[in-house]
Amino acid sequence: MPLHALEEVAQISSDWLWETDQDGRFTHISAEAERLLGLPASAMIGRTRDAFAVDDESLGGEVYSLREVSDAMAARRPFRDRVYVFRHPDGAPRWFEISGRPLFAPDGGFLGYRGVGSDVSDQHRTRSALAAALTEIQSANAQLVEQNRRFDAALENMTQGLCMFDEQARLVVWNRRYLEIFGLDDGTISVGMTQREIIEVLVSFKRYKSGATVDSVSEGTRTSLAGENAKSVLRELADGRVVAATHRTMDGGGWVATFEDVTERRRNEARIIHMARHDALTDLPNRSSVREIGIEMMSQADDGQTLAVLCLDLDRFKPVNDSYGHALGDGLLRAVAERLRSHVRSRDVVARLGGDEFVVLHRVDDPGGAVGLAQRLIQVISEPYALNGLTVEIGMSVGIAFADGEGRDIERLLKNADMALYEAKSAGRGTHCLFEPQMDETARERTVLERELREALTFGRFEVHYQPLVDLDRNRIKGVEALVRWRHPERGLISPAVFIPLAEETGLIVPLGEWVLNQACRDAATLADDISVAVNVSAIQLRNRTFAQTVLMALAASGLKATRLELEITESVLLDDTEANLETLHTLRRLGVRISMDDFGTGYSSISYLRRFPFDKIKIDRSFVRDSAGRSDAGAIIRAIVGLGTSLGITTLVEGVETEDQLATVRAEGAQEIQGYLFSPPRPLSEINEMLFLAKARSAA
Repeated sequence: MPLHALEEVAQISSDWLWETDQDGRFTHISAEAERLLGLPASAMIGRTRDAFAVDDESLGGEVYSLREVSDAMAARRPFRDRVYVFRHPDGAPRWFEISGRPLFAPDGGFLGYRGVGSDVSDQHRTRSALAAALTEIQSANAQLVEQNRRFDAALENMTQGLCMFDEQARLVVWNRRYLEIFGLDDGTISVGMTQREIIEVLVSFKRYKSGATVDSVSEGTRTSLAGENAKSVLRELADGRVVAATHRTMDGGGWVATFEDVTERRRNEARIIHMARHDALTDLPNRSSVREIGIEMMSQADDGQTLAVLCLDLDRFKPVNDSYGHALGDGLLRAVAERLRSHVRSRDVVARLGGDEFVVLHRVDDPGGAVGLAQRLIQVISEPYALNGLTVEIGMSVGIAFADGEGRDIERLLKNADMALYEAKSAGRGTHCLFEPQMDETARERTVLERELREALTFGRFEVHYQPLVDLDRNRIKGVEALVRWRHPERGLISPAVFIPLAEETGLIVPLGEWVLNQACRDAATLADDISVAVNVSAIQLRNRTFAQTVLMALAASGLKATRLELEITESVLLDDTEANLETLHTLRRLGVRISMDDFGTGYSSISYLRRFPFDKIKIDRSFVRDSAGRSDAGAIIRAIVGLGTSLGITTLVEGVETEDQLATVRAEGAQEIQGYLFSPPRPLSEINEMLFLAKARSAA
């Protein structure tokens, strides 16, 4: 339509016409805009809308940001019915609605925009007045019919269905949402119908769940209306939806009923409750559910039956998870859960406590039933798994406790089963163990030992001994390994084999390891410059993101050169959070600290880690030296590892050399360094100093 024709239409409709160029600057404003906007057209030509319009959301109401218009124009899209508010030069707020479309030349070139604007201030104020009036609907029964007409727009925009009844229970107002919720056509209900007549229509149309009657639905309404406060009644519909009906009495009689489809909300609530009680990965009940279910199962146990709790822990899961990735590990846990579910009775309960630990609640007539189930589950879980084209094998250990005597407390029962599981894993894994009272005593002893271990840290009851590392080529001490000892006030010197595992379980290994590192650096700084010190580092220590900083602070405080410090790690360090641990080790190695792999040859994939990290030294586990006299393959393994180290430029040290025959074997196989009681047991620093002094004197002589 030509521009002049549009101008005529705009004048008739009280709208104004506008055009912009490619940059959004007005090139035309119709005359009607001057009256509505309070600005002369000449003042707007050549300027953008942002230059005179004010986007003021504080004025409330139905406000759309001008940014939406700008975004549409930038994308060259048409837009319709965008409302914005600004203050008229007379100071009063005005609401304007604009629509526009892009203009293109015959060759497709973008020319700008053409659109129309309307003053919708009256409509906006009318809607605001209607909304305000709606809130008074309960106290203005005399004006109900008039309010129904005025509030029609507001009613039709409600998300809830609404019906209003007078004091005689006759319908005076309803909205379209009510018809939609119950699937009713226009004209199905009408003004003057009683509430019971409407219910009869719904029941005859079979809108309610099968079995609902007019009397039962009416009784629900009466129950909801009883009392002073509004009450909601849930009603199930035939199509499976759930509707919440709320009835609020009005002053002067009658009531307002609102209806809300709460189907999705109830599903979400049920889903949240389910998630709170179930494991997200396997959908098995979680630890909190086990407590509730266990209490219920004990209370419902038949005569002669008892509840057995089986704590299950997967063997070799961590190496699989770390070697093949967490995605495969998660798939393996789901497969384990499915096998457990399919191999217990329907009345038994399988749950996941976390990690690779599961539990089975099982009613039995005698202990043999639980033992038999444990054996079957161990066999089932140990069968190979085909996952992502890989064949994976794991095992399982089981601890069993029975709800008898003091064990009828579910928390105690779970604890007993866990103690039995600990014993099963200690016995070699892949087996089951029944809880026995002495296990509780053992657990208490461990608790006492943990308390004493904390006290030992507080009161400085640890000391560091050192075992020499001997260079075979020059037959001299090249370094020392720092080995922590606990001097107990009653038990004397306690071996690290006793307290280090407990320290790792409790997390005390972090402060203890930091103390050993600092002490070893201080002691090594007092030794000759050509003597290094080796310190063992656990996976838990390395997992701490501040570990590298701890090492650097220990070196700085002691004055020890980084090249004289050697950190010994085991394969478990690399299996646990491999990438992060490797990055920490690389950082320390770049600073001069040397890294060695301890107990080489006993791990899951030791050789593969030599490709991932350039170790300075590998320490061949003492088991190969111990077996070298009786087994020819032990010597061959030492020779192979030494050859591997030589080819990679890595120093090889053999641990546990205790006899001359073992020393001869190690020499013959080409090892460069040894460590063991043949040369010296771990000694206090003073004795190490004396050894070094005597060795130097002999060398000088």
